[in-house]
Amino acid sequence: MWFKRMTLEVWFDDYQFEIEHEIGESAVKFMSVGDLDIDLSGVELRYGYHTGQPALKECIAQQYSGLSADNIIVTSGASEANYAVVSALVKPGDHVVVEHPTYASLYEVPRSLGCDVSLFHLTYEDRFRPDLDQLDRLVRPDTKLISFTHPNNPTGSMITADKLEELVAYVEERDIFLLFDETYFELDFQHTLPPAATLSDRVISISSMSKCYGLPGIRIGWAATQNQGILDALLAIREQVSICNNAVGETIALYVLQRKDAFLSQARTHIERNLDTVARWLAGQERVEWIEPEAGVVAFPRIKAAVEADPERLYRLLAEKFKTFVVPGRCFEMDNRHFRLGFGGSPRDIAIGLQNVDRAFKELGG
Repeated sequence: MWFKRMTLEVWFDDYQFEIEHEIGESAVKFMSVGDLDIDLSGVELRYGYHTGQPALKECIAQQYSGLSADNIIVTSGASEANYAVVSALVKPGDHVVVEHPTYASLYEVPRSLGCDVSLFHLTYEDRFRPDLDQLDRLVRPDTKLISFTHPNNPTGSMITADKLEELVAYVEERDIFLLFDETYFELDFQHTLPPAATLSDRVISISSMSKCYGLPGIRIGWAATQNQGILDALLAIREQVSICNNAVGETIALYVLQRKDAFLSQARTHIERNLDTVARWLAGQERVEWIEPEAGVVAFPRIKAAVEADPERLYRLLAEKFKTFVVPGRCFEMDNRHFRLGFGGSPRDIAIGLQNVDRAFKELGG
């Protein structure tokens, strides 16, 4: 088959609806419609605007200084935005560089389209921060697209504003496009990056309502760029895939973004509390080590080399017996001693889930 399933999503299919304690998800705890106090009775269930509801685009554009609603295309989640961007910019045989680890579709889509994909590895030893000198060793004359994700999923690492500007200058000099996934943009801990799309017309920013706002179920994301040619291409592609967005999802997204400060303040308070719980647990660990995340709601700890417990058995035991969900490193094409640890869930789930990790280790004799 031309496309293949992502290992990460197979793992979710196997366990996400069977577990009770979520400590592997990559988003703020999801909300229900009842949490929003929103009246949806007036939503017209008709075909919508191909590029997204105008008021929603205006609201999204406010975070991109110098850009307008005309620079935004609203999509069915960030996943559709990624698919459309890659499909618009590369063809079979082109070379693509993808920062890694990252969400799998960022490298699986270009692979599936017949591109030659090189992974630009972030390493534990470098605290998962990008070394642009290493990037230069991967770039070739036929490189058409570079993909970065910061704040990073699954590591929680950040690129500095200076390094981002250096990266943008790098792609401009070489006529390469930069896809910058900034889905966790609103959940930085120390410093905020400028939205990448505001820096150059060679850059496409991708984001969504899923991670920071706890609304993955409404399937609303977007792409932002100054480049009209790319916007036209994205529109042509999504007309073949989804035509327009979910009317209910767009209404909810607009409602939340109009009140974003309140929602984000609540999310940050929630995350800070949970991160403190995770940090205290890691500080007392003899089996697991980590690089503390700089932003977002995920970290990528690893089981220490001296621990003899089989990682795959551990993760499946956690899910099947202890009803606790983490994501194995192999789902990101990484050493399986790594696992994604999410701290966007409920404080109770975080506390019990971490206790269950200890219990699973003990049961395996690790």
